Amino acid sequence: MYRLLIQKLLFLLEPETAHHVATRMLKLPLVSRLLGWLYRFEHPALAREVFGIRFPNPIGLAAGFDKEASFYREMGQLGFGFVEIGTVTPKGQPGNPKPRLFRLKKDRAIINRMGFNNAGLAAAQGRLRSRKPGLIIGGNIGKNKLTPNEKAVDDYLTTFEGLYDLVDYFVVNVSSPNTPNLRALQEKGPLLQLLKELQIRNSAKPEVRPILLKIAPDLSNEQLDDIIEIVQETGIAGVIATNTTIAREPLQSDPAEVDRIGAGGLSGAPLRQRATEVIAYLHDKSRGAFPIIGVGGIDSPEAALEKLRAGASLIQVYSGFIYEGPALLRDIKKRLVEDPA
Repeated sequence: MYRLLIQKLLFLLEPETAHHVATRMLKLPLVSRLLGWLYRFEHPALAREVFGIRFPNPIGLAAGFDKEASFYREMGQLGFGFVEIGTVTPKGQPGNPKPRLFRLKKDRAIINRMGFNNAGLAAAQGRLRSRKPGLIIGGNIGKNKLTPNEKAVDDYLTTFEGLYDLVDYFVVNVSSPNTPNLRALQEKGPLLQLLKELQIRNSAKPEVRPILLKIAPDLSNEQLDDIIEIVQETGIAGVIATNTTIAREPLQSDPAEVDRIGAGGLSGAPLRQRATEVIAYLHDKSRGAFPIIGVGGIDSPEAALEKLRAGASLIQVYSGFIYEGPALLRDIKKRLVEDPA
């Protein structure tokens, strides 16, 4: 149903418009109930306990899809085991100029340069206060575009404090390629300072929230070694591997089309191999010392199993969900029940 009809209609629209149309449709009770009836599949064997949280199944919705915590309930009804909202910044900001979201259909990929567009912390708080128990929610946090890197810690602490009572875990996003100079915070010195400050604030709370670090797929092995040391030194809960890539190879799309699109992070099928390599490297080099959430190019049960077998404890989807729809969740879950990773 999705690929035969809904996807074809949505792909007639400009990508960002299609996203808004699709999410508004999901908020219609009849549509969400119908999709849940068609595609939802659950089984006790799918449950996982990771960094102290019990997940009903290991498939999450990656950050960037529900930036403002507007439709996490509907995503849960489709069968996601957890939803990561954001990236949330202290102040609302419009993001980069449009157009900023592009499809590469031949590659089953997406390029985005959204730029942390969101309504800000207060808006996310208002929507999350009405959440009901059951669905696991992660809060992906970042800094505002106009905040200089030397003051970035303040932005992350502000958003951590504001979401602490409303989410189950946090993700520190320093790896988006679409905010100027953000990736400089992945360097060892600034990253240690940021994570240590967050952990100090975290440890002072009545209940410690798991904090994860989302990393880029473009890091060298030496930089990944630094990530392992940083995770172990700061005691954060784990890593999300990976964010989008600035690389443009290998692609089947017309190079002229890719050049016209310009800057942005690439996600989808072309990222599959590199994301798996990063997961495997972190898992093997650290000897499984911390959990990894695997994301990048998961558009089939085989791709999901690949991430889990490389060392991921949980997985997230985004581009694969856009190309495959909710059937992707059902198919992955059924495969995992038949063939546990």
